[in-house]
Amino acid sequence: MSSKLGTWQNDDEVIRRVLKESKTIALVGASKNTARASNHVMSAMQQMGYKVIPINPGLAKQNEILHGEKVYPDLQSVAAEYTVDMVDIFRASNAAGQFVDEAIAIGAKSVWLQLGVVDEEAGKRALDANLLVVMDTCPLMVAPAMGISGPDETSAL
Repeated sequence: MSSKLGTWQNDDEVIRRVLKESKTIALVGASKNTARASNHVMSAMQQMGYKVIPINPGLAKQNEILHGEKVYPDLQSVAAEYTVDMVDIFRASNAAGQFVDEAIAIGAKSVWLQLGVVDEEAGKRALDANLLVVMDTCPLMVAPAMGISGPDETSAL
Protein backbone atom coordinates (compact mmCIF):
# COMPACT_ATOMS: atom_id res chain seq x y z
CA MET A 1 0.00 0.00 0.00
CA SER A 2 1.45 3.36 -0.97
CA SER A 3 1.36 6.19 1.51
CA LYS A 4 0.97 9.94 1.17
CA LEU A 5 2.91 10.47 4.38
CA GLY A 6 6.06 11.94 2.86
CA THR A 7 8.40 12.29 5.83
CA TRP A 8 5.76 11.41 8.44
CA GLN A 9 6.02 7.93 9.92
CA ASN A 10 3.42 6.43 12.24
CA ASP A 11 4.84 4.84 15.37
CA ASP A 12 3.36 1.47 16.35
CA GLU A 13 3.73 2.26 20.05
CA VAL A 14 1.81 5.54 19.59
CA ILE A 15 -0.93 3.68 17.70
CA ARG A 16 -1.09 1.07 20.46
CA ARG A 17 -1.33 3.75 23.19
CA VAL A 18 -4.04 5.69 21.38
CA LEU A 19 -6.15 2.58 20.80
CA LYS A 20 -5.72 1.15 24.30
CA GLU A 21 -5.86 4.37 26.31
CA SER A 22 -8.62 6.27 24.49
CA LYS A 23 -12.14 5.78 25.74
CA THR A 24 -14.02 8.75 24.27
CA ILE A 25 -13.64 9.51 20.57
CA ALA A 26 -15.02 12.55 18.76
CA LEU A 27 -15.55 11.54 15.13
CA VAL A 28 -15.33 14.50 12.73
CA GLY A 29 -17.14 13.89 9.45
CA ALA A 30 -19.75 11.49 10.79
CA SER A 31 -22.35 10.39 8.26
CA LYS A 32 -25.73 8.72 8.49
CA ASN A 33 -25.08 7.23 5.04
CA THR A 34 -24.33 3.58 5.77
CA ALA A 35 -22.15 3.36 2.65
CA ARG A 36 -19.68 5.85 4.17
CA ALA A 37 -16.60 4.62 5.99
CA SER A 38 -17.20 7.02 8.88
CA ASN A 39 -20.59 5.41 9.56
CA HIS A 40 -19.10 1.91 9.65
CA VAL A 41 -16.07 2.94 11.72
CA MET A 42 -18.30 4.69 14.28
CA SER A 43 -20.48 1.62 14.72
CA ALA A 44 -17.55 -0.80 14.86
CA MET A 45 -15.62 1.32 17.37
CA GLN A 46 -18.73 1.45 19.57
CA GLN A 47 -18.96 -2.34 19.41
CA MET A 48 -15.32 -2.49 20.52
CA GLY A 49 -16.26 -0.52 23.66
CA TYR A 50 -15.37 3.05 22.74
CA LYS A 51 -17.75 5.98 23.30
CA VAL A 52 -17.89 7.58 19.85
CA ILE A 53 -19.45 11.01 19.53
CA PRO A 54 -20.38 12.07 15.98
CA ILE A 55 -19.63 15.54 14.64
CA ASN A 56 -21.44 16.89 11.59
CA PRO A 57 -22.84 20.44 11.56
CA GLY A 58 -25.60 19.64 9.05
CA LEU A 59 -26.84 16.61 10.95
CA ALA A 60 -26.59 18.48 14.26
CA LYS A 61 -28.92 21.20 12.91
CA GLN A 62 -31.46 18.44 12.23
CA ASN A 63 -31.08 17.10 15.80
CA GLU A 64 -29.96 13.74 14.40
CA ILE A 65 -29.07 10.72 16.49
CA LEU A 66 -26.43 8.45 14.94
CA HIS A 67 -25.81 4.96 16.35
CA GLY A 68 -27.52 6.05 19.56
CA GLU A 69 -25.45 9.22 20.00
CA LYS A 70 -26.47 12.86 19.64
CA VAL A 71 -24.72 14.49 16.67
CA TYR A 72 -22.75 17.63 17.61
CA PRO A 73 -21.92 20.58 15.34
CA ASP A 74 -18.28 20.95 16.38
CA LEU A 75 -15.56 19.82 18.77
CA GLN A 76 -16.16 22.69 21.18
CA SER A 77 -19.74 21.53 21.73
CA VAL A 78 -18.53 18.00 22.48
CA ALA A 79 -15.83 19.28 24.85
CA ALA A 80 -18.48 21.19 26.83
CA GLU A 81 -19.98 17.81 27.81
CA TYR A 82 -17.20 15.22 27.51
CA THR A 83 -13.47 14.80 27.96
CA VAL A 84 -12.25 13.83 24.49
CA ASP A 85 -9.40 11.35 24.30
CA MET A 86 -9.14 11.00 20.52
CA VAL A 87 -10.35 13.13 17.63
CA ASP A 88 -10.84 10.84 14.61
CA ILE A 89 -10.84 12.95 11.43
CA PHE A 90 -12.76 11.85 8.33
CA ARG A 91 -12.17 14.99 6.27
CA ALA A 92 -10.05 15.80 3.23
CA SER A 93 -6.37 16.42 3.90
CA ASN A 94 -6.71 20.11 3.03
CA ALA A 95 -9.41 20.49 5.71
CA ALA A 96 -7.85 18.31 8.41
CA GLY A 97 -5.60 21.00 9.89
CA GLN A 98 -8.56 23.03 11.12
CA PHE A 99 -9.81 20.04 13.11
CA VAL A 100 -6.36 19.24 14.45
CA ASP A 101 -6.16 22.83 15.71
CA GLU A 102 -9.60 22.47 17.32
CA ALA A 103 -8.48 19.19 18.93
CA ILE A 104 -5.52 21.04 20.42
CA ALA A 105 -7.80 23.85 21.62
CA ILE A 106 -10.20 21.50 23.44
CA GLY A 107 -7.41 19.57 25.14
CA ALA A 108 -7.85 16.28 23.26
CA LYS A 109 -5.13 13.75 23.97
CA SER A 110 -4.68 12.50 20.41
CA VAL A 111 -5.64 13.04 16.79
CA TRP A 112 -6.16 10.26 14.26
CA LEU A 113 -6.29 11.26 10.59
CA GLN A 114 -8.05 8.52 8.66
CA LEU A 115 -6.81 6.51 5.71
CA GLY A 116 -5.84 8.91 2.91
CA VAL A 117 -5.83 11.95 5.23
CA VAL A 118 -2.40 13.54 5.71
CA ASP A 119 -1.40 16.99 6.97
CA GLU A 120 2.17 16.91 8.22
CA GLU A 121 2.16 20.55 9.36
CA ALA A 122 -0.96 19.95 11.45
CA GLY A 123 0.65 16.80 12.82
CA LYS A 124 3.67 18.82 13.91
CA ARG A 125 1.42 21.37 15.62
CA ALA A 126 -0.33 18.56 17.48
CA LEU A 127 2.98 17.03 18.55
CA ASP A 128 4.18 20.44 19.74
CA ALA A 129 1.01 20.62 21.86
CA ASN A 130 1.82 17.16 23.31
CA LEU A 131 -0.91 15.25 21.48
CA LEU A 132 -0.31 11.77 20.12
CA VAL A 133 -0.68 11.71 16.32
CA VAL A 134 -1.60 9.00 13.82
CA MET A 135 -2.15 9.65 10.09
CA ASP A 136 -3.23 7.86 6.94
CA THR A 137 -4.55 4.68 8.53
CA CYS A 138 -7.75 3.35 10.06
CA PRO A 139 -8.12 2.04 13.61
CA LEU A 140 -10.28 -0.81 12.33
CA MET A 141 -7.40 -1.95 10.14
CA VAL A 142 -4.60 -1.73 12.68
CA ALA A 143 -6.32 -2.73 15.94
CA PRO A 144 -6.85 -6.40 15.00
CA ALA A 145 -3.31 -6.65 13.62
CA MET A 146 -2.03 -5.41 17.00
CA GLY A 147 -4.30 -7.71 18.98
CA ILE A 148 -6.31 -4.77 20.34
CA SER A 149 -10.02 -5.39 20.78
CA GLY A 150 -10.93 -2.12 22.50
CA PRO A 151 -9.88 0.34 25.18
CA ASP A 152 -7.93 -0.86 28.19
CA GLU A 153 -10.23 -0.16 31.14
CA THR A 154 -7.33 0.65 33.46
CA SER A 155 -5.42 3.03 31.17
CA ALA A 156 -5.89 6.68 30.39
CA LEU A 157 -3.97 8.94 28.03
